[in-house]
Amino acid sequence: MASNRRDFLTSTAVAVSLTGSAGLLKPSIAAAADDTGPPLQNFGSYAAPTDVRVIEIINLRELEGRAQKVIPNGGFGYIVSAAGDEWTKHENEAAYKRVTIVPHYLSGLDSADTTTTLLGNKLSMPIIVSVMGGHGLAHASAEAGSARGAAAAGTLMIAPSQSNVTLEDTMKAGNNPKFFQIYIPQDRGVARDVLLRAKAAGYKAITVTIDATVSSNRETDTRNKFHSPLPNANFPGTAGGYGRSPFKENLGWDDIAFVRETTGMPVFIKGVLSPVLATEAIKHGVAGIQVSNHGGRQLDDMPASFTVLPKIAEAVGGRIPIIVDGGIRRGQDVFKALAMGANVVALGRPVLYALSLGGWMGVQGMLEHLNGELKMTMRLAGVKSIADISKGSLSV
Repeated sequence: MASNRRDFLTSTAVAVSLTGSAGLLKPSIAAAADDTGPPLQNFGSYAAPTDVRVIEIINLRELEGRAQKVIPNGGFGYIVSAAGDEWTKHENEAAYKRVTIVPHYLSGLDSADTTTTLLGNKLSMPIIVSVMGGHGLAHASAEAGSARGAAAAGTLMIAPSQSNVTLEDTMKAGNNPKFFQIYIPQDRGVARDVLLRAKAAGYKAITVTIDATVSSNRETDTRNKFHSPLPNANFPGTAGGYGRSPFKENLGWDDIAFVRETTGMPVFIKGVLSPVLATEAIKHGVAGIQVSNHGGRQLDDMPASFTVLPKIAEAVGGRIPIIVDGGIRRGQDVFKALAMGANVVALGRPVLYALSLGGWMGVQGMLEHLNGELKMTMRLAGVKSIADISKGSLSV
């Protein structure tokens, strides 16, 4: 996989400096102290957090408990919960612990290079912000805050169509490359309109979520009687809903072709969990795939994304880039995912937790902390660059 990965991942001059033990803990905030970033939105009775500050980070798991103290109960329940018994959500994390890393000492390394590219877009790290709807539930800067944080960390964000600020304002919040995600509406006129807006705004690719054609049994929301009170800014006047057209329930490859033909842009599909689907995606001209079970939010009792990743990567054979999400909480997890064939990993819930605690500065600090753990892991595994990470570093 190392030789294939070089087709997509090349070193760049982008650098992120971290100080502290083993290159961890203290983020290098890349803005003036008086620059608070994107404007804070007024969400009426929904009291979203508003702090914009550097936050202390010991590890990503501890952010969840801290976020629960500042995010309103209904919003926190929506973010943290998953479908059914939530087995798949927990399995996403547990799967990483079943694979161990073989260290390689006396390698002579005194640094590790995490710079990379995705579809030619230069990144400081192989860690990106995954698509998630409703960032305003976590912070009053909403998606613009997450975008600014990702930009400050030098990495990419997949912006949601289900957002609380417009796709244009999300794009303007940071000069980092961004993909735009869409749930395909039933009405292709509605779909065409938002897709062309994304193209005009400067998004680099379109990500189509393919696993949300049926509503899931998210029981925490039912107990909390929670329905998002926040606006869907890409479709004004439709608070808590997608807009003028419901999701298409019978998605097919013709819908993927429609997106590609409408925009002329690279198209990723998110929700791939089998080698068969990955192979079909290549045949249908998809530019990349995101291995994902939606954070366990759609169908419980599915395998962890990390569990199915190796066979999917084998089937893809380096022909298109692979993003993987779900359960990533440590730099070691990132390392393992790359070793198993992913090109980059995508973070979900930890982004919203960090956003709630510190706005865009919290997001930047969290991303840099995780990248610092990755650098530490690489050095102890005797690996200099992202392109050199391979399955040979794992006990499999």
